[in-house]
Amino acid sequence: MFHTIIDTIVSHVSAWGYFGIFSMMFLESSFFPFPSEIVMMPAGYLASKGEMSLVLAFLAGSGGSLAGALFNYYLCFFFGRSLIERYGKFIGITEAKMQKFEAFFNKHGEISTFNCRLIPGIRQYISLPAGLAKMNVFKFSLFTALGASIWVAILLGVGYFLGSNPPKNIIYAISIMLVLSVLILTFIYIKKQNRSAA
Repeated sequence: MFHTIIDTIVSHVSAWGYFGIFSMMFLESSFFPFPSEIVMMPAGYLASKGEMSLVLAFLAGSGGSLAGALFNYYLCFFFGRSLIERYGKFIGITEAKMQKFEAFFNKHGEISTFNCRLIPGIRQYISLPAGLAKMNVFKFSLFTALGASIWVAILLGVGYFLGSNPPKNIIYAISIMLVLSVLILTFIYIKKQNRSAA
């Protein structure tokens, strides 16, 4: 079953190409919780097979991440908290969650827009309090691009390394383990944040 899922994902990434990578990473980096591992690791795998350019995949992934983050940033920059209060519940952003995102941003400062790009579970949403605080857009873009580029490069590297070292069973197993690890780390991080807030 896992073999079929991975094969399907890889074939979709191959078919959609660089625009598909950009679009999916845009979604992942905005309000839609689309896992970046599903996009960038297969892209790295395809690059190892010569079916995709590693550089172009990196640029598409990083560019999509930045564009999605800027989308979130400008939503809050122009429309403020009222937008989140009215529509946030439809995308899983409750008032309690928004307060945690804001508290994290206020505690760690503008550099959190860099650090949080490497933290699953909050990476998509740190743009919201940055927009509310009207953080300098150049600094926001710089920090976000740096953090997103590191994340994209890591995922591409994993996919590329696995793709150049068969057998496929190892690729499938490690890919699944990585996704599960990200989910576990996300759960642990959220639990720690909840304890800190209590």
